[in-house]
Order: sequence, then C-alpha cells, then structure tokens
Amino acid sequence: MAGCSDLPFKVARSTLERAAAVKLVLFDVDGVLTDGSLFLDNSGEEYKAFNSRDGHGIKMLQRNGVQVGIITGRTSRIVEHRTAELGVQHVRQGCADKLATFELLLSQVGMDCGQVAFAGDDVVDLPVMLRAGFAVAVRDAHPLVRKHAHWVTPSAGGKGAARELCELVMAAQGSYAAEMQRYL
Repeated sequence: MAGCSDLPFKVARSTLERAAAVKLVLFDVDGVLTDGSLFLDNSGEEYKAFNSRDGHGIKMLQRNGVQVGIITGRTSRIVEHRTAELGVQHVRQGCADKLATFELLLSQVGMDCGQVAFAGDDVVDLPVMLRAGFAVAVRDAHPLVRKHAHWVTPSAGGKGAARELCELVMAAQGSYAAEMQRYL
C-alpha cells in the first residue's frame, strides 16, 4: 500500500485493504457523479453538471487497470455522452432493481463481490452497497447510507467524491504515486 501517505486525506488500514482488492469501481450517477440536482428546461430537456476532476480521476483509474461502470435508476442521454467521453465500459441505466443489475454485471465480467467497489448516496443504493466488497458513501449521502458504508468520502457528491475514491483505490494498489509523478 505504498503511496497512501501521499493522499490528501487520512484512510484507515481496513479501508485500504478493501480498496486494494478492487478491480471494478461502480458509481451511481445522481448524487455521486453529480450533486443530485436535476435541471429541466421548459421543453423537458434535462441538464446535469459533472465535475471535471472526477472525470480525470476515472480516466486515471482506468489507465491503471481498474474497470469503471455506472448503475443508475434514471436514463439520460447526458450520461451516455459523459460515460462515452470517459471511456466507461459498463453503463447500466434505467435500473429499477440495482441489485439484480449488479449481480448480472458481476457474472458478465467474471468477478465476485469482493473485487467491486460501489459508490452511492441514497437508500436505493443500499442493496448493492451491502453486497459490494467496498461500499462507499459520498459525504452528503443519506445517514443510513453513510452508516452502512465501509468508507465515506471527504467530499460531497459531484464535488470531488468520485476523484477521492479513484485516488484511494490507486493508492491502495500502489499506482497513485507513479500516476501523480506523470504530472510533475
């Protein structure tokens, strides 16, 4: 777990051990990759704001061999565009039953729960969080979600929480310091 001391936040050893086993990071969208706000214009067109640093964290994580995906209850063309832009492999939208989607995805990629991190913010994310090997809640998640998380991000959803998770996984797996060195 070299490079963990370089992280800009403190992390418990047990958290690092869980993160070290992760091969796939899954995110909810609204409230995790965004701040949860939904902007609609008069014609019903939807707008979302994504954090560019979260996006760069996702790209770095993928570059270091960790797969990334989303499982979200809503369906949005904006999410299609953003995930395509980031090269996200596993995009599951319109999931009324996130747990069934999670289990199907794991069987498709040949992984077990212990190899997967899931980041959520609301109670609809709990079924997946309770099965994932590394359950993550964003700082402003519902209290019950925070209670059942293995780790709570220092930042709120859409405000850098995804980047923190990506950096934590890289640090736990020993790739964070080299990844940061690329920019010096």
